[in-house]
Amino acid sequence: MSNQSVAAGVSLAGVMAHCGGSLVGAVELLVGAIASAPAAPEPYAALAELWQDRHSELKESLEEDGSLSAVPAQAYFLFLEGNMDDAVMALGSVTGVRPNVAWGAAPWFGDARFLDAVSAEALAEACLRTLDYGHDLDTDEMRERFAPWFHALDVVSERNPEPESLAAMARLPRACGRYELSFALCDRADAISRVMWTAVARATTWRVMGDLDQAAAAFESALLLDSANWSLYLDLADVRAEQGDFAAAASLVEQGLEYEPHEVSLRAAGAAYRTRVSGSSDDLRALIALAPELANTTYRNLLIDYACAGPKLPRRLVAKAHRIRKN
Repeated sequence: MSNQSVAAGVSLAGVMAHCGGSLVGAVELLVGAIASAPAAPEPYAALAELWQDRHSELKESLEEDGSLSAVPAQAYFLFLEGNMDDAVMALGSVTGVRPNVAWGAAPWFGDARFLDAVSAEALAEACLRTLDYGHDLDTDEMRERFAPWFHALDVVSERNPEPESLAAMARLPRACGRYELSFALCDRADAISRVMWTAVARATTWRVMGDLDQAAAAFESALLLDSANWSLYLDLADVRAEQGDFAAAASLVEQGLEYEPHEVSLRAAGAAYRTRVSGSSDDLRALIALAPELANTTYRNLLIDYACAGPKLPRRLVAKAHRIRKN
């Protein structure tokens, strides 16, 4: 039995017969049908019938299974139970792993019962889960697949405009290149209360768009709302470095170090930006020593590039830094 035949309306009895009576096997077949045609109602009807007839046994089987293939079914079962928050977070998890499937096209995901009940906090968490695996979502195909998510964001953010949740929601449309929606969520959040996270969401969106002046202004706004947050000083310093103002970047890092003097990313950035300004061999040595502690190799390499472009640095020391970059 093919996934297409299930989506076309094969009965639950036929599915169970094909799977030899195995509940897990039936769920996997029905989820396969959903993956082939996420908007088709037939697999969901069969799942609802299965849930109604063998609820306890099915719940136990799925808990023991724990495989990714069961998650879309579990999300639907949670919807049937009225647990909209866990339902959306489950759907976010499977979407993060397999964004090439339009899981959000599920009929229940656009149902008014879901959109009227799911919390902003849970939808925000689900959005973050869709981004967990770093897939490229900035394509026309992905924007089309995520259209139901964008609709949900619009409905829920208007119904329940919690600023911090809306700031988190803004990350999904930004990742998909829907910058206007990301800004709209920030505007809606600011209309309720101005919080640091919304300013950061704005800043990050401007930065992704390449408007560094707007990004810097937004990070400055974030600092006004949370002046003791060391990471904001680093964020703004990095933007100033992108703009070529390494003296300002170094000064901002120093301010951040007042609040978190042992943070390795601050210390490494400070060493890099001072090296770029002054050509200090001692600062470049400090960066070389700190580089292995930086978990983000892309950021580490960027700092090395900045530093090695400093004036009158010894060639051997620059070569040593470049060797770290290649590892």
